[in-house]
Amino acid sequence: MRVLNYLELEDRIRGGIVTATRQQRSALDSAGVDVVTTPWVGDGPLAAARSRLTGGRAFREYDIAHCNVIGPGSVAVARHARRDDIPLVLHSHVTAEDFGESFRFASHVAPALKPYLRWFYSQADLVLCPSEYTKSVVASYPVTAPIEPMTNGVDIDSLDGHEQFRADVRDRYDLDGMVVFCVGEVFERKGLTTFCRVAQQTDYEFAWFGHYEDGLAASEPVRRWTSSPPENVTFTGWMGDKRMAFGAGDVYLFATKDENQGIAALEAMATGNAVVLRDIPVFEEFFTHGEDCLKCETEAEFVDALDRLAEHPELRERLGENARETAAAHSLDRVGDRLVETYEKLLVEARSATP
Repeated sequence: MRVLNYLELEDRIRGGIVTATRQQRSALDSAGVDVVTTPWVGDGPLAAARSRLTGGRAFREYDIAHCNVIGPGSVAVARHARRDDIPLVLHSHVTAEDFGESFRFASHVAPALKPYLRWFYSQADLVLCPSEYTKSVVASYPVTAPIEPMTNGVDIDSLDGHEQFRADVRDRYDLDGMVVFCVGEVFERKGLTTFCRVAQQTDYEFAWFGHYEDGLAASEPVRRWTSSPPENVTFTGWMGDKRMAFGAGDVYLFATKDENQGIAALEAMATGNAVVLRDIPVFEEFFTHGEDCLKCETEAEFVDALDRLAEHPELRERLGENARETAAAHSLDRVGDRLVETYEKLLVEARSATP
């Protein structure tokens, strides 16, 4: 079985979609699946078009097409798959709801995105999504294709050795004591304002490890907080090795307003850090308050949670140990097995439908 696992504009985007896609590929490789990452004959769409115009093929050969984003290249792959009776899997990493408050004007664009997503995802033989919550969101558009939830998983092996970075990173950014941190792209949707306001009400060091826009694409909250952060908040910018962030921090605070799953939260759990989350519906599926995390709704609750963790190191240790077990349930081995089962089922259905 040869599978196309396609991430359009892979070299230009960052964040959870990239991580999720690369984890799929790693899981499939471990499962012995032949994976190709580009659909095109040649080095891209233009070379593929030239090949087609001269009597050759535009698309490579594969048995399953699995696309992870929603752009024009993915639309072309979807049309090719439908035309050639290739089973098509579309992964709903993008929803109108989680697109809002990401970039400047994103919240204005998000409502107009729904009709496009309804059309795009409805072409699939199967829509995969990271959670039951995302399934309910996509189904409400409504998308007419079958929808199944499947965890993005967490690449636990990629975090090995995170402890070795602790001293150097803390020295570099002058971090001391119990460090409260977040990892990933700096967006308002990810809870930026809450993160900074909670910091203003405590004496702990806060660090956000991740890229942030500072040009025209930056939203007003991102420009405001990153250009003039509270005294105890550090924005590090892009980190070349994510282990540096998880090694330097002590309490992972994720005040996101909307999420399809939260890979970085799983990564924080895999490294044994205590995790504090905003209490939103998607986290009800995966995480349990008081067992592997603390969940909060208000700024006052976030402050109280941090104070409890600072005053009771044994609570941090217990939450961290339980969190490791939670992360282990999302291992890439399990993701690979689920993907292979899914692809094989689609191939059987496609063959049985062929006259």
